[in-house]
Amino acid sequence: MPKDPDTTPTAGPRHVAIIMDGNGRWAQARGRPRLFGHHAGARRVREVVEACPRLGIKYLTIFAFSTENWKRTQVEVAGLMSLFRRYITKETKTLKENGIRVRFIGDRVRLDAKLTELMDTLEHETEQNDLVHLTVALNYGGRDEVARATKRLARDVAKGVLRPEDVDEETLPKYLDTRVLPDPDLVIRTSGEARISNFLLWQSAYSEYEFSDTLWPDFTAAELERLCRSYGARERRFGAVPA
Repeated sequence: MPKDPDTTPTAGPRHVAIIMDGNGRWAQARGRPRLFGHHAGARRVREVVEACPRLGIKYLTIFAFSTENWKRTQVEVAGLMSLFRRYITKETKTLKENGIRVRFIGDRVRLDAKLTELMDTLEHETEQNDLVHLTVALNYGGRDEVARATKRLARDVAKGVLRPEDVDEETLPKYLDTRVLPDPDLVIRTSGEARISNFLLWQSAYSEYEFSDTLWPDFTAAELERLCRSYGARERRFGAVPA
């Protein structure tokens, strides 16, 4: 929550977070396997990232794979992991040349060594970029993130680095995966579902939400622009009352 609430309308969101939902249904509606939809969804990411500078979006966070997605079939999970490796390999040069800084959030322990190596390399290759900060949530869950952050905080308390009485709502964010990022202004979920699915639970406490009926592979830069304009027309009060 911002320290100094601003209740005036804003031109547009600086940080947009997207729950990219609907890939499987998009593919099934076309008589194709679910992985076909995931590949189409991956191609859509590029269009959205490229639209960000024009729309004034400095930070874009996308939900690629949740801690709950391991419950899917082995075939789909293996296909997704292969897709992530292929996407990173294919897009690293373009992202670097286009000024996109990439970060990954989530628990990497369960991911295979080749994928984490590619993730580390992409982060390193783009760390000097500043046009758009793209954060990919991979094996990420909001509750899992808070639990991991709490463990790190508890260790610091046990070591005497932090006093229990000094812990407040400003402390925990310093231990979250997103500690170097601002909270999202706008969270978008595609595919017509109206839930947040364990995504950025702490960070989105005062975010604006938009639930789009569009399946992610059909989500365009034009729709992103429309949702950003809608956001700009809202009055954000953060619990305050307009004067």
